[in-house]
Amino acid sequence: MPQRPYFALRTADLDIETGTVFAPKFDGKGLIPVVTTEANSGEVVMFAYMNDEALARTIETGEAYYWSRSRSELWHKGATSGNVQRVVEMRTDCDQDTILMKVEMRGAKAACHVGYRSCFYRSIAVGALPDEALELTFRENKKLFDPDSVY
Repeated sequence: MPQRPYFALRTADLDIETGTVFAPKFDGKGLIPVVTTEANSGEVVMFAYMNDEALARTIETGEAYYWSRSRSELWHKGATSGNVQRVVEMRTDCDQDTILMKVEMRGAKAACHVGYRSCFYRSIAVGALPDEALELTFRENKKLFDPDSVY
């Protein structure tokens, strides 16, 4: 996917790492990873990808757009569920190949399509590996909306 004209072409590493020009580095599939946190708490609520169009629309509108790898389509977060993410702040990392978004969640204030506040609603025990399958522990026990009635 070609970069839009308002995303600068990448130049020398020093310019990318210490300069003030936004020149995002998309991967071979035209995507850039995005870590999304809730602005007030700092809680990580999502990890997703953007293509150049999703990134541009997010910047233009102030609402989160992503690229759905499973559906191969642009995805306006909350267009169906009402759980829109308003961007409070957007950052890029040192080599501009990852985006960090701080968002205000609207609607049911859920980021996950299965109804939980965060997509990271289960934890994995860290320590010795068990003899059998690893078990997940739910860290969120209450869904904020019913996905069956929304999707």
